[in-house]
Formats: sequence, structure tokens, C-alpha cells
Amino acid sequence: MNRGSYTTKRRIAKLNDQELEAGVSEKGSWHNDYNDTAFVFIGSLPYNLTEGDILTIFSQYGNPVFIKLARDKDTGKSKGFAFLKYEDQRSTILAVDNLDGAVVLGRTLRVDHTHYRNRDDDEELERAMSFDKPNQSR
Repeated sequence: MNRGSYTTKRRIAKLNDQELEAGVSEKGSWHNDYNDTAFVFIGSLPYNLTEGDILTIFSQYGNPVFIKLARDKDTGKSKGFAFLKYEDQRSTILAVDNLDGAVVLGRTLRVDHTHYRNRDDDEELERAMSFDKPNQSR
């Protein structure tokens, strides 16, 4: 196991425990620094995972509405990281707390809150993922 990931996981767990013991409200939590974004960064992904595989794993904690798996422009192979957006920002807290440090196919995932800027081609991806809302206009 990557020692850095284990240390980060322990640090986050300790911070969450301290907040819980101190009775810190949701607005006082370190997660609140990211209350304006529903995106998570996912790093150290196994290279053979597809977008569908990632959605399957992360849908345990909410409804994903967008995923961008970084791929090599020439080969199309995964670069091992992705950005995922949830329908509800609160799902990001669950994903970060529960999946950061999880081992998938022998690799320790890094999952953290992030701010993500959409690129022009991302809007088409987001529309394509709205399969459960076919009549919604954008």
C-alpha cells in the first residue's frame, strides 16, 4: 500500500473524528470549503477501468451526472485519473470519506474534492449522461 495514501486517509479520518467529537456543524466542517462544487477528483485508477466501471463504484454514494476519464490523445488509453460530478454536492462528502484510500484491483484510490472547469466538449458528455432525464432541456 502506498504509505502517502494511508497517511492521508488517517489524517482525514482523524479530522472527521475531531469534528464529530467537537460537535462541529456541517458548515464548520473542512468539507464545507467545497460546498460550491459537486466534483471529485479520482486518482490512481487502474488503467483498465472504463467510465462505466467508475460510475458503478461511485454511484454507491449518489447519482453521478458527469465523468471525464483522462485519456491519452494518441492511444486513447486511460491516464489513471478522472473527474466525476454528482447531482448533489453532499454525495461528494460520502465519496471522499468512504472511497479515498480504497483499494481497487490492487491500486489505492485517491479521492478528493475539487473544482473543475468544463471544456467545450464536456457539455456534450454531460448531456449524454442525462439518460434518466430525456425530456429535460438544457
